Amino acid sequence: MNSDLNIAISAAKEASTLIMNYYKADYEIRDKGYHNPVTTADNAADSRLKEILMEAHPDYGWLSEETVDSPDRLSKKRVWVVDPLDGTKEFIEGVPHFVVSVALVENGEPIVGVLYNPVTKEMFTAAKSEGAFLNDAPILCATKENVSEMVILNSRSETRRGLWEPYDGIFGKLKAIGSVAYKLGLTAAGKADIFASLRPKNEWDICAGNCIINEAGGKLIDLNGEQRLYNQKNTLISPGLVAGETNAVDKTFKILTGNN
Repeated sequence: MNSDLNIAISAAKEASTLIMNYYKADYEIRDKGYHNPVTTADNAADSRLKEILMEAHPDYGWLSEETVDSPDRLSKKRVWVVDPLDGTKEFIEGVPHFVVSVALVENGEPIVGVLYNPVTKEMFTAAKSEGAFLNDAPILCATKENVSEMVILNSRSETRRGLWEPYDGIFGKLKAIGSVAYKLGLTAAGKADIFASLRPKNEWDICAGNCIINEAGGKLIDLNGEQRLYNQKNTLISPGLVAGETNAVDKTFKILTGNN
């Protein structure tokens, strides 16, 4: 197995152990922005991930949601792209829809992806040209032929805000789940047809999931129709995203952008 993948798996498990010390327990919550809580668990996991991953490869760059960004990473060939706890709101609410997300990028391309849900023990993994796996079993994106039968994993907050109302009745089912990264893993495993977001996301939200989707035979594009190159100066991907089995992505993209 890819040595960097092994390191990422080990780091994700260690970070998850720390996170579970705080799950449904007492911890401090701060707010780093509107509706964006950061917990002690995020920060503990971030510190441990950085310690393990950067100790293994001091020459790699580092990009994490919970670490102050540094332009040093932009000159690096390989960069770890990490979200120590994707789905913080769900974590706080006691909803088991959160994951540790660890990716490795080489020249902008995700070449390793690990997503680990510490509650359900689901471990989604992938390395470039080595396939994608859920708990060591191979996974592939899957879809229905007709859009009217497709299950789309979308955002709880986007659903609450009514952003998906224009698409009522077009897709088979809109299923709201918290963590962006977790949705990508579930889609790669064929547990839904599509992941879609109508709002911008950051590189750390989707990088590991992008690698896993690619290796599961699918693709991820933004709502401009472009694939993402990672480790960009501006980490925000706008205006939204769609990922899953290739044909399903193409069909969904046309609907979401009004080109059908």
